[in-house]
Amino acid sequence: MPFTVGFDLDMTLIDPRPGMAAVMYEVGARTGHDLDGDHFASNLGPPLDMTYREMGVPEEEIPDLVTLFRALYPDVVIPATVALPGAAEALACVRELGGQTMVVTGKYRKNAALHLEALGWEVDHLYGELWSTGKAESLKLHGAAIYVGDHVGDMKGAEAAGALGVGVVTGPCSRTELEEAGAAVVLEDLREFPDWLRTSAGVLS
Repeated sequence: MPFTVGFDLDMTLIDPRPGMAAVMYEVGARTGHDLDGDHFASNLGPPLDMTYREMGVPEEEIPDLVTLFRALYPDVVIPATVALPGAAEALACVRELGGQTMVVTGKYRKNAALHLEALGWEVDHLYGELWSTGKAESLKLHGAAIYVGDHVGDMKGAEAAGALGVGVVTGPCSRTELEEAGAAVVLEDLREFPDWLRTSAGVLS
């Protein structure tokens, strides 16, 4: 069986922050809610319903705001998103070493797929709308040996799946926070990942 490496999406493989801020402000403008798009974009990771709840949106209105956000997303966020340094090379390295790649993200799966398509990336498996330890089931399903992410929730998901947690400090969480959440190794960004993976074959067996 080939080894499998899982990756988070936002602020691990891609930087969608300008579009995420813009779409959140647009949702606020259309619904009359005071939504802080800049704060949201600087703290990507938790699912939308949790974010809206923390912003004071009444519970009964959250489903409609989630639907609106997802509908606006393709035209606002996809064109404004860029790949993070080393992301394409990290995915390619897994393939070169005979492994499979999977993306496990809190993002709506349909929109996550649009990001991959826009960047010309192919992965073996894609799962969306999963957060923190909720990511473990999908990771275990494909026997992921490694899970790479930028958030403490990603490291908790890796630990729950029995995968090696690899943190990157390209997102909102510090090296210390990632290590305290269970990261076995923390990289500055994915440019360091290929060399680390090539010298860490033991973790894949």
